[in-house]
Amino acid sequence: MNIHEYQGKEVLRNYGVAVPNGKVAFSPEEAVNAAKELNSNVYVVKAQIHAGGRGKAGGVKIAKSLDEVHTYAEELIGKTLVTHQTGPEGKEVKRLLIEEGCDIKKEYYVGLVLDRATSRVILMASEEGGTEIEEVAEKTPEKIFKEEIDPAVGLQGYQARRLAFNINIPKELVNKAVK
Repeated sequence: MNIHEYQGKEVLRNYGVAVPNGKVAFSPEEAVNAAKELNSNVYVVKAQIHAGGRGKAGGVKIAKSLDEVHTYAEELIGKTLVTHQTGPEGKEVKRLLIEEGCDIKKEYYVGLVLDRATSRVILMASEEGGTEIEEVAEKTPEKIFKEEIDPAVGLQGYQARRLAFNINIPKELVNKAVK
């Protein structure tokens, strides 16, 4: 099943996971209206396609004004985004996720994948955020930590804490990070 980032974040939000506030937009005007509703000073304009590598391909923009939100939305909607996962034909951007921006002190990678061999969901995390996880897996696989989630009981607190410690989240932020 393929879902867009904004849809995945809605599922996470419904389960109490803290995710940035955001709204989907299908036009530059909707993007500006979404940004106005967020009431932020910085916005992230994200192309929504079923592929990773959007940031490197120019599909994620930081906007510091509503005018920039409009400009980036005009650039992205209707554009064919080519990433390492789309192949040379790329994928057309038909919608955007407009999110609140924030000051970034450190980026982490956290992802959920299905392990077909065990038919279990695996929570993966790395302190090497902001880069392609495939590159981290190839060059420094020891920096990726995994927890298998038992579907009968779900993710356990001790698993989340273990991942947080393994990826060096500051001790004073661990409880907030594992919430």
